[in-house]
Amino acid sequence: MRASRLLQLLLILQTRGRSTAGELAEELEVSVRTVYRDVEALSAAGVPVYSEPGRAGGVQLVDGYRTRLTGLTTDEADAVLLAGSPGAAADLGLGTVLATAQLKVLAALPPELRGRATRIAERVHIDAPGWFHRPDETPTLNTVADALWHDRRLQVRYGRKDKVVDRTLDPLGLVMKAGTWYLVARDSTAIRSYRVSRIISADLTSESFTRPTDFDLSSHWSTAADDFAQSMLRVRARCRIATTHLRMLRLMNEPAAVAEALATATEPDTEGWVELTLPSESYEVLAHGLMPLGEYVEILDPPELRARMAETAARMHALYHD
Repeated sequence: MRASRLLQLLLILQTRGRSTAGELAEELEVSVRTVYRDVEALSAAGVPVYSEPGRAGGVQLVDGYRTRLTGLTTDEADAVLLAGSPGAAADLGLGTVLATAQLKVLAALPPELRGRATRIAERVHIDAPGWFHRPDETPTLNTVADALWHDRRLQVRYGRKDKVVDRTLDPLGLVMKAGTWYLVARDSTAIRSYRVSRIISADLTSESFTRPTDFDLSSHWSTAADDFAQSMLRVRARCRIATTHLRMLRLMNEPAAVAEALATATEPDTEGWVELTLPSESYEVLAHGLMPLGEYVEILDPPELRARMAETAARMHALYHD
């Protein structure tokens, strides 16, 4: 543990130059006293590191000194691939490993490139989940990830809407979609996707499995996601919508549904309205998705959805009418 921390301290100093003991303590999650002891240990090992007291002081290496101890471990090399998603790395237990790997990469860069990489990190941050999205609780994620790393079979209890099922799975990949984790795994019949937050329990078995050589996680997920989105679009409504409010379709409707609807849109009429067919998973969802357009949408078909919108509008009128 201490050897790893000493290396991390050395790489921080090599990458960032002079740092105060307080800054180093915060970065390494230790006390200031421990930082000074680590500096003494590095110095005793022959590393030209020294500290200067005072407000302008700090800990630094002798100018020009560079360590060659920047090789990545296996875990660090794996973590680098998650560098664009630190939240995902932390979820998988690779947060500290990723931080060390990034330090090693920065330390290996020439000064001019190191400065550019640091400026990018200071100026660009990627926040993948959508607005108002609360992350799922995923207590089984570490076990699932452990099975994935080591090609071990999993015995899981999975909660569906109507029941809990037992499954033996070969984990093939983990996907984070809009802040939600999904496990792509093979059961006895097919490769399926499982929402990790619905995995009630997960136990590693003693059995290993062989990954299919032709399996590509990215391609599989892309195809499966498209198929799922299309399978959910079970009903359709023919509407008239003012072109000035077409963009509002994206606020409350699935992207796949909006794309299909816009592909069916007619040319605007003399009043600036278009006809289109909007798909959705149910008429109830359609009603909620179209209600925000207010007087700028008219349902033409089916009659039951048109009646539902009229009834809702009547209740709203009664609520607000004096």
